[in-house]
Amino acid sequence: MPLASGVRSIGTRPAVLRAAKNGLPHAMTPPEPPLNSRLVERSPIYYGWVVLMAAVVGLAVSMPGMTAGVSVFLDAMIDDLGISRSGASTAYAVATVVGALVLPFVGRYFDRRGPRRSVVVCTVLFAVSCVLVSLVNSLFALVAAFTLIRAFGGALGSVSMNVVSIWFVRRRGMAIGLAGAGFAVALATLPGAMDALIGRVGWRAAWVVMGVVVAVVMVPLGGGVFRGRPELYGLAPDGRRAEAPTLLANELDYDLTAARRTLTFWLYVGGGVLSNALATGLIFHHYSIMGAAGVGRPTASAMFAAFGVATAVAGLVAGYLMDRIPPRFLLAACTGLVGLGMLAATRVSTPGQVLAYGVVFGAMNGISTTLFSTVFAYYFGRRHIGTINGVVSTILVGASALGPLLLAVGFDVAGSYEPVLTVSAVVPLGLAAVIPFLVLKRDGVIR
Repeated sequence: MPLASGVRSIGTRPAVLRAAKNGLPHAMTPPEPPLNSRLVERSPIYYGWVVLMAAVVGLAVSMPGMTAGVSVFLDAMIDDLGISRSGASTAYAVATVVGALVLPFVGRYFDRRGPRRSVVVCTVLFAVSCVLVSLVNSLFALVAAFTLIRAFGGALGSVSMNVVSIWFVRRRGMAIGLAGAGFAVALATLPGAMDALIGRVGWRAAWVVMGVVVAVVMVPLGGGVFRGRPELYGLAPDGRRAEAPTLLANELDYDLTAARRTLTFWLYVGGGVLSNALATGLIFHHYSIMGAAGVGRPTASAMFAAFGVATAVAGLVAGYLMDRIPPRFLLAACTGLVGLGMLAATRVSTPGQVLAYGVVFGAMNGISTTLFSTVFAYYFGRRHIGTINGVVSTILVGASALGPLLLAVGFDVAGSYEPVLTVSAVVPLGLAAVIPFLVLKRDGVIR
C-alpha cells in the first residue's frame, strides 16, 4: 500500500508518539462549547455543501487574475501599449513570481483568522487590483498591475479551495471535484463573455467592470457564507453529526516542517511545477498559437467551451478516484495529458481538431485542479492546510511564470511554436511513464 494509509491515522498511542517525534501535531481539539451560527444550524443540508457552492463562485470571480482570464486581455493590451509579446510575457513572469510570494502569508492568515475574514480581505484587494490594471500605460506599470492581480486573484482562489478542504475529509476528493466542475462551467463561458465585453467597451473599461463584479458578488457571499472547520459548530466533516463536539481523534496533521521532510511532498510539488509551467504557457499564448496554426479567433475562443466541459467531467472523475486509488496515478495522468497537449497545440487546424485539443487540455486541467487542491490535505491533514497550501501555491504559481516566457522565447528564436512545444513534451511524457511504478514509504518521511 502506498503512503496514504501510513499518514492519515494515528489511532494508537505509539503512533501518536511517533508523530510527536516527527514534529507532527496530533488530534485537533474543538472549542467548548460549539460556536453558534443560525445559518449553519438552519441549513437543510450539510453546511459543507453550502460552503462549496459559495467557493465555486469565489473561484469563478477570481478568473481575471488567472492565466485564462489574462490571456483574453493580452492581445488588446499588447497592441495598445505598443510592447512586444516577449516583453509582455516577461512582465507576466516577473509579476507571477513576485505575486506568488503573497500566498504563504495568505495561508497563515487563513489558518489563524479563518476563511470568513480571509475571503473578504482577499476579495477587496483583488477588486481594487482589477481596477488599477485599467490605468496601465507602460511596461513598468504592467508588471505592477500583473503582480497585484496574480497575487490577490490567486489568494482568492486559494481561500476558496481551502475552505472546501476543511469541511470534507473522507469525501474531499468528490467535493473538490464538484467545485472544479462548477468552476469549469465558468471557464467554458466567461472567457468568451470577457472577450465580447472588451470588444464593446475596450480593455480598460472591461477591467473596471471585472473589479466591480468581484466586489459586489464575493464580499457579501464569502463573508456571509464561509465558516471555519465544522467541528467548531458541533459538526463532523462530510456531514456526519459530531457527538458532544467530538473530533476525528485519529486524523493526523502534519505541520509544514514535517510535510517538507516527506518524499511525497516533493513528488507532488515537482509534478505540479511541471504541469503548471507548461499548461500556463499554452493558455497564456493560446490565441497566438492558434493564429499561427491558421485558426481564427472565434474558433480559438470556442476551444474554451470544450476545455470547460472536459475540465468538469475530468474533475468529477478525478474526485471520485481520489477517494479510492493512490493519487500518484492521477499525477501520472496529469503529466501525460500535459505532454499530449504540447504535441497537439500546433498541429490543429480544423474546428473539430481544436475542440479535440480542448478536450485533452481540459481533461488535464480537471485532473490537475482536483489533485493539487486535494492531495496535500489528503496526506497532511487540515490544521495547517492553509500554510502548507500557501507555500505549495507559491512554488506552483512561481513555476507557472516560466511557461509563458519559455514559449515566447522559443517562438522568437525559431519563428514558430512547434520546436519548443515538441521538445517540452518529452519530460512530462517520460514522467507519466515512471510515476505509476513509484511506491512511497508508508509514513512518507525520508529517514
